[in-house]
Amino acid sequence: MPTRLLEPETTRAPKTHEPITEPMRILDRFLDTTPELHLTLCRLLLGGVMFAHSTQKLLGWFGGPGFMSTLESFRNTLGLPLIVGVLVVFAEFVGSIGLILGFLGRAAAACIVTVMVGAILLVHMEYGFFMNWFGKNSGEGFEYHLLAIGLAIPILARGSGAASFDQWLLRQIRKDRTEAS
Repeated sequence: MPTRLLEPETTRAPKTHEPITEPMRILDRFLDTTPELHLTLCRLLLGGVMFAHSTQKLLGWFGGPGFMSTLESFRNTLGLPLIVGVLVVFAEFVGSIGLILGFLGRAAAACIVTVMVGAILLVHMEYGFFMNWFGKNSGEGFEYHLLAIGLAIPILARGSGAASFDQWLLRQIRKDRTEAS
């Protein structure tokens, strides 16, 4: 009885370059966007505001506490585990960069929405709707968070818009797929 090592090698059919249809279809849908200006404006406004907001927590910029103080505050005042605090800070930061660049805009917007919903539920709900403009209340309301969520919703629904890395990347993927056909 022959063994695999001694069997003659049979010729194999050449590999074809058929597209992996399901993953490519999902990626296509995830990156798909239209060159609408309002999406670009929503993306850049939300990304810019969240960049400043997140760098306060991560880097201590703009008078913020910095990474370690933020994590300590999350643990001491909110009772959040360390890993959750780290994920929150990085979701805000990476989400803001993704929005500014228009790279994986839907995922970036989802990061921001998740953080904002968490902030409303864990911190700001008890103080009501309005921000504490005149320092009369002990905390801040959640109107800012709703505005951030409102800016993220069009990006979640329609993509990153014009002048986005998503738009460029999708064009490259579709071009490669067309050339391969």
